[in-house]
Amino acid sequence: MDISPENRLQKTVYLLPLLFALLTSCSSTRRFVNSELDKESLSNSFHGLVVVDAQSQKTLFDNHGDQYFTPASNTKIVTFYTGTKLLPKNIPTLRYATANDTLFIEGTGDPSWLHPHLKDSTAIHWLKNQGTIALYTKNSKELRFGPGWAWEDYDTYFSPEKTTIPLYGNVATISNTANLEVSPSLFLDSTDVVEKSFKRDELANRFHIAPTEQDTLEVPFITSDSLTMQLLEHVLQRKITLVDHFPDMPKETLYGMETDSIFKQMLFKSDNFLAEQLLMTASSMLSDTLGTQRAITYMLEHDLADLEQQPRWVDGSGLSRYNLFTPRSFVQILQKLYTEMPEERLFGIFPMWGPTGTVEKWEDPSTKPFLFAKSGSFGNNYNLSGYIKTKKGRLLIFSFMNNHFKVPSSEIRKTMYSILKELHLNY
Repeated sequence: MDISPENRLQKTVYLLPLLFALLTSCSSTRRFVNSELDKESLSNSFHGLVVVDAQSQKTLFDNHGDQYFTPASNTKIVTFYTGTKLLPKNIPTLRYATANDTLFIEGTGDPSWLHPHLKDSTAIHWLKNQGTIALYTKNSKELRFGPGWAWEDYDTYFSPEKTTIPLYGNVATISNTANLEVSPSLFLDSTDVVEKSFKRDELANRFHIAPTEQDTLEVPFITSDSLTMQLLEHVLQRKITLVDHFPDMPKETLYGMETDSIFKQMLFKSDNFLAEQLLMTASSMLSDTLGTQRAITYMLEHDLADLEQQPRWVDGSGLSRYNLFTPRSFVQILQKLYTEMPEERLFGIFPMWGPTGTVEKWEDPSTKPFLFAKSGSFGNNYNLSGYIKTKKGRLLIFSFMNNHFKVPSSEIRKTMYSILKELHLNY
């Protein structure tokens, strides 16, 4: 049906104020964002911000979006995406085969075995019902630490070693509130209540907790094949054999807890151990030999081959300062997650974020929750990437990266929140 010139004119006159209001709002928001980025707290540091509309994929804001930043724990977003591409609904927890009445087992890197918070015991219960067990641990080329990790972090909770069958999160959990309690209990006799600079001897599994310590400590232990065997024997209450070969025969897979539960714990708690082990477990879907680099190489050559700026990606957690990503790359990866996953699942896993950091409960009473984002920080760096739900019902994808500042990170977070809230209110 033809529209008369008079009707066209009426529609144009009606739409012009709406268009003008939209342009004015966008222009005002852009000015606000630019003024915040020009604040003195950011003046001597390097920062980049990319904002994209999730539906139209139109770029709304781009400041240094193609420049490389040290991402810290924003790297876990890439590990999460890798897990969604390579891992099944339930995590592969064990590979096994039976030969001559002996059950041969090898790990997949699954981090949930007796983990202090996940507490999965699927494999343990299954093994208790088996006959003779032979443990094989040589199915990995992985070093115990990632490239570029700081050596002095060996006794800190965020730096456990990597193994094919991690147990108890590869940490000793120690508390001294009423009586000395240690898990795994195998370490009880090697734990001292004494004031020391480090929580564990550098080269031995000798642990220390101060007499006045009120918190429960998680202290990484030094892993070894023999210790893995001992810990398994202790929890299974039976002897097992450590072997140096796996029979040349088809392997079956035992599956454990739901992988989404591990993803959620990793992202919400920014758990480095879970991130590293998830990347190892992802590699088990590609090869019998576990290796972080195998999973990284696969993703860069396949699902991430179309990134506009190819990253330097070396570990699963972001502990390494060797990692380099651009804000644009994170937005592209977040767009893939949004496009490929149901929204209910995605926002059930992704953490909420507020001006004080990741939160279980939204802390701004005047505003509904609108930020679902993963932070990444270490000395002089703070990054945040994720999703903004706007008051007008739009979904924005953003990456806001800040490197090399010397002001308190709380100032950086405050500036970031003011910008992100402006986008929430006016887009």
